[in-house]
Amino acid sequence: MTGATLDCDVLVVGLGPVGATLAGLLADAGIGAIAIDKDVEVYPLPRAVHFDQEIMRLFQQMGIAEAVLAHTRITEAYEFRDRNGQVLMGFGGLAKPGPSGWSSSYMFHQPGLENALRAKLAASAKAEVRLARRFESLAQHKDHVGAVIVGPDGPSTIKARYLVGCDGASSRVREAMGCELDDYAFDEPWLVVDALAPDSGGLPDINLQICDPARPTTCVLSGPGRHRWEFMLLPGETPEQVIEDDFIRPLIAKWDGADAIKIERKAVYRFHGLVAKTWRDRRVLLAGDACHQMPPFAGQGMCSGLRDAANLAWKLAAVIRGEACEALLDTYQTEREPHVRGYIELAIGMGRTVCALDPAVADARDSQMLAQRRVDAAPPPLPPPPSLGPGCSLAGDPLAGRQFPQPWAEIGGRRIGLDDVLGGGAVLLHTGAETPKALGLSAIGLEDDRVAPFREPIAKWLAGHNAQAVLLRPDRYIFGVGAPAVLACAYASAIGPTP
Repeated sequence: MTGATLDCDVLVVGLGPVGATLAGLLADAGIGAIAIDKDVEVYPLPRAVHFDQEIMRLFQQMGIAEAVLAHTRITEAYEFRDRNGQVLMGFGGLAKPGPSGWSSSYMFHQPGLENALRAKLAASAKAEVRLARRFESLAQHKDHVGAVIVGPDGPSTIKARYLVGCDGASSRVREAMGCELDDYAFDEPWLVVDALAPDSGGLPDINLQICDPARPTTCVLSGPGRHRWEFMLLPGETPEQVIEDDFIRPLIAKWDGADAIKIERKAVYRFHGLVAKTWRDRRVLLAGDACHQMPPFAGQGMCSGLRDAANLAWKLAAVIRGEACEALLDTYQTEREPHVRGYIELAIGMGRTVCALDPAVADARDSQMLAQRRVDAAPPPLPPPPSLGPGCSLAGDPLAGRQFPQPWAEIGGRRIGLDDVLGGGAVLLHTGAETPKALGLSAIGLEDDRVAPFREPIAKWLAGHNAQAVLLRPDRYIFGVGAPAVLACAYASAIGPTP
């Protein structure tokens, strides 16, 4: 793919959603990637069940939005209820479009999503998938990393410019790096059950957290024809005990319409809050659960891993193509870690609300939250996403580190988003007559026919921020706003001198 001595530009270890997304984004950028996984089939047990509008925008950019949508459902609300069914806290309007133009929240069936990602990789000339291959060890060299891989024919070595460990919570790549974890001291065991529910009957059509000290419970939608329950293990209960259908059935039987469901998958997980202290060691990097884990209450675990992939893919591509210096890769952790920690802390806060087992503590919580709802009758808006930390952005710009909103238009009878027109790469959208230049940057004036259907909303956005231009990174986060030439110069400086 890349020359006589290297097998690929990037070796991706782990072919879950994060690894498959990273490999797909690299391939789209023209970067040769090999993705390996120790298993042949997609992971058979329940894992992620939610992603948000930003992730749907990422699938749009990858060209798999329609394939992914086939495995999703949209819910209108997410409510926290007490043991008597009273709403303690609720978030509504989840079906409405977010800044990306996609709905704010999607519930999905993970195997369907993973198969859509694998189909994209199978169709790519730049991506190669090797299954039934286990990562064993690595050795770093000046210009590449060598990874020992054990497959059906025994051990072999793959040489790549970079290696990214997307191999989950028990990451062997993280272990090979000798990387320690920062522990948030949140550790709760839960039973997770996925069920087939082709006729949902009386099952809820919104997502629920039941804050019952007798048994905190989650009941949410999954993909079409499916539902999920999560039950907190109580003191004295063991994973071996609760995983049996005879234990699960009585818990689900309390829900209307549960008699029509079929238990499909089940597992016991410990909900953690963990962050790797080092995300990059020279030519080896971590992404997804390999470098951070969070409880599921905010629905941001997989989302955070896919944001890692989006952030890392364009930076690896820029460095490998010679458009940026290698130091750009150091901005991966500085940008992503504060964002991840923001969501971990939100999820743990929600988890501590849900997980109270002491009835007196639960009663005090319920009284306080119900009193607050009487004061604020309207449901609170969804918390705004955290901003990226410092890195490849215009210093001091309050808009830097946030995603640029995506306008949509009807073109030729089809609904088209701005991202579909811009394609990949960094883009400077500007109102000036001159066209600033910088390596790896495409400058598009608003008079350009390519953006004609979106001219009005872009011009309105720029005028609202008193700016002549906005520079969008390849991941569609805002680098900065201001004068076109100043932004182009700042971007060239931020990605660093090329080798």
